[in-house]
Amino acid sequence: MRRGALARPHLALALLTLNGAAMAIDLAPLWDFNRPDESERRLQAALATAQGDDALVLRTQIARTHGLRRDFDTARRLLGEMEPALATAGPEVQARHALELGRSWVSATHAPGQLTPEAKALATQAYDRALAVAKAARLDGLAIDAIHMRAFIDTAPTDQLRWGQEALQIALASDQPAARRWEGSIRNNIGVALNQLGRHDEALAQLQQTLALRERTGNAEAVHVARWMVAHTLRLLGRVDEALALQLDLARAGDATGQPDPSVFEELEALYRARGENDLASRWAARRSAAAGR
Repeated sequence: MRRGALARPHLALALLTLNGAAMAIDLAPLWDFNRPDESERRLQAALATAQGDDALVLRTQIARTHGLRRDFDTARRLLGEMEPALATAGPEVQARHALELGRSWVSATHAPGQLTPEAKALATQAYDRALAVAKAARLDGLAIDAIHMRAFIDTAPTDQLRWGQEALQIALASDQPAARRWEGSIRNNIGVALNQLGRHDEALAQLQQTLALRERTGNAEAVHVARWMVAHTLRLLGRVDEALALQLDLARAGDATGQPDPSVFEELEALYRARGENDLASRWAARRSAAAGR
């Protein structure tokens, strides 16, 4: 699978920011998106001593763990049980409840056949409600999250670009860490949309900023993806030698860590074919097939 597809907004769940501006309890240590069952255990333990809105927020996150495990009916049942408390709950509870209800209808974990017009309509209503509540309460991180989720529904590149630009405007204007942490993901998604629209120069500018942001965090996987995206866009611009140098660096890094990346090998195949070096292209094609079959 191409790295550009992997980096699209609806496949970027691992990059979500969890804690909103007014939250008393820190959700981040309770979450491991790769292990939703363990996350539920931590959330349930925290719920045992939580009160008020903190308890309600934890309940929304417990529902989310079920959605990540594709148990959407249970997620909706748990959220439904909360509805009587929403009228007197604070805006963060209301925004998070709407977000998780939307995710129970449309998210990255849904199979294509589940993304029916009815599901999309219900998700749109929920995400729009979450966005309105979050904006009114200046919960900037949650507002961006709601915009991010709308991009699961509006998948045309022009819509992806529009939502990305709105999210970036909020992030850059915010003084809240929960919102500022989204900047790299948002710029990446804008870059992907611009590439899909053939606006590669603009895409490169966004993706280079993404790379700079990722390098500051020290997250090796995020840096790897950001470098790949820059190199991929350089190839689309016809800057083959620059792209080749970057992808070869990524290939060497993968060999050094024992984590070969088939998408790097795919790009190297395309780059060597663009240079007319078909023997080398075939070698990278073979490496891609071998790595993908591991």
